[in-house]
Amino acid sequence: MTRGRPCGDEKISNLPHPTGPDLFGAFSRMKAVSLSHTLSPAIPLWPGDPPVEFEDWAAIDPDGYYLRRFSMSEHAGTHVSAPASFHHGGKTVDEYEVRDLVQPAVVIDVRQQCSRDRDYALTVDDFLEWESRHGEAPSGSLALLLTGWSNRWNDPATYLGGDGSGALHFPGFGPDAAALLVHERRVSGLGTDTAGVEPGVDTAFTVSRMALARNLIVLQNLANLDSLPPTGAVLVIGLLRLEGGSGSPAAVTAFVP
Repeated sequence: MTRGRPCGDEKISNLPHPTGPDLFGAFSRMKAVSLSHTLSPAIPLWPGDPPVEFEDWAAIDPDGYYLRRFSMSEHAGTHVSAPASFHHGGKTVDEYEVRDLVQPAVVIDVRQQCSRDRDYALTVDDFLEWESRHGEAPSGSLALLLTGWSNRWNDPATYLGGDGSGALHFPGFGPDAAALLVHERRVSGLGTDTAGVEPGVDTAFTVSRMALARNLIVLQNLANLDSLPPTGAVLVIGLLRLEGGSGSPAAVTAFVP
C-alpha cells in the first residue's frame, strides 16, 4: 500500500455508483445512518484508559466566542484501531489512504446468541449459515458484527461486563470465524458494536492482532448496526489524522440504497 500520497488525489473505486456529475444525486437518494456514539465524560472506557475531559477555554461573555479543549484516549468511543496499536513499526492512523476509509459492508446478526451468552464468539458455522441466506461475503467488504451491545452504551458497567476480577464480558468474533473472513473471504476489515472485535475474555486480543497484522480496518464501539441491511451498505469512516497515532475516534456514516 503506497504511503504519503496527497489525500485529495485519491479516487474512490468501490462506491455503489459511478463517479461523475450524478454522484451527489446518487448519495442523496440513499439513507444515511450514523454509526458513531456521542462523546462525553460518561461513556464506557477500557479499564485504565484516560478519561474523556472537556474544559471551557473561552466564553461568548467576555471573550466574544465559545471554545473548549478536550482530552481523551485515541481509542475512546467509536474508533479505529491502527496496526501500530499492537505491532512495532505498524501503520499509524495518519497513514490511511482515503480509499481505505470508504468500504462496502456486510452485517452479521448474532443478537439472539449473544442474549444467551455475554461471552459469545462468532463461529464458522454462524458465518456459513449467514452466507446460506445472504450469499458469499464479497471480497473487500467490512464484516460488521451486530451483537445488540450498543443498547447498553449508557450503562458502562453492563456494556463492559466487568466481573470484579478484572475480566470483561462482551461478545465478539471467534478466532476461527475471523480467520475465515480474513484469509478466505479477504474482507477489508472487522467492526463491532462492542468494546473489542474479540470477546472481552480474550485478553490476548487474538482477532485484533490478526486483522491489524494485515493492515485491515478495525472498528469498535459502533452504534445503530441494527439499522443496516445484511448487505449493500457503504461505510464512510471519518477519523482524526493524529500523527503517529495508534488509533482515532471516528465519525462513521453508513449509506444504504
